[in-house]
Amino acid sequence: MHQRYTSILGVKVSAITYHQALSKIQYWIDKNEKEYVCVSNVYSVMECQKDPKLLRGVNKAGLVTPDGMPLVWLSNLYGRKAERVYGPILLDKLCRLSEKRGYKVFFLGGTEGLSKDLLKKISKIYPELKVVDCIETPVRPIPKKDNLRIIKKINSSGVQFVFVGLGCPYQERWMIDCRKKLKANVLIGVGAAFDFMSGRVGQAPTWMQRIGFEWLFRLSQDPKKLWRRYTITNLLFLFKIFSQINKDIQFKGKSLRLNP
Repeated sequence: MHQRYTSILGVKVSAITYHQALSKIQYWIDKNEKEYVCVSNVYSVMECQKDPKLLRGVNKAGLVTPDGMPLVWLSNLYGRKAERVYGPILLDKLCRLSEKRGYKVFFLGGTEGLSKDLLKKISKIYPELKVVDCIETPVRPIPKKDNLRIIKKINSSGVQFVFVGLGCPYQERWMIDCRKKLKANVLIGVGAAFDFMSGRVGQAPTWMQRIGFEWLFRLSQDPKKLWRRYTITNLLFLFKIFSQINKDIQFKGKSLRLNP
């Protein structure tokens, strides 16, 4: 299946919709393929600028979804029509698909005590969903001994999906490093989706998400933790992306299409 993408600071962000993402993931399962999905936003793109190995690994993913609105806008600017494929919503859609098809799922990630809240909420929203396990990861990266135990448990469970909520860049590195060791069809990094689903963290109103101001809502909830991400990192991204656009305009004239 041919994949269209836009190169945003070297990260190959898939030009895709929810429908296309679900179709591609279903195709992998039908063909018993082994893939991983990275949900990408400004922060993850900037993390890739600091780590060439991370950048290479992200670009080897089956999909790199445009999780943040700036990446959607840039994809459209470069002539690649896309919609936001947001981690929490993608998680919801895949849980519903798994419930319908009888797929087994595995949840990996979250702070201490989150699994109880998450499983309670899951049982209400998806009563038929086959959840094999929900393992918290308060220490990141996951210690080697614990990781070996997790891999063994996933491989003996026969799951189709592993939802990975370790946060960026830990979840991406975990998927990159563990993909070949795991039998599960699809690994998906979903960021803070577990916190949202469990009700521990509130989500921005839809209108704020649509205009790209979700970051401001999240910053107001936890400024001590997120101020650097949403100030310094965002400013650096703007500087770098304007430089990229300027170079592309000079090189290709008025046409910004990267992948004809």
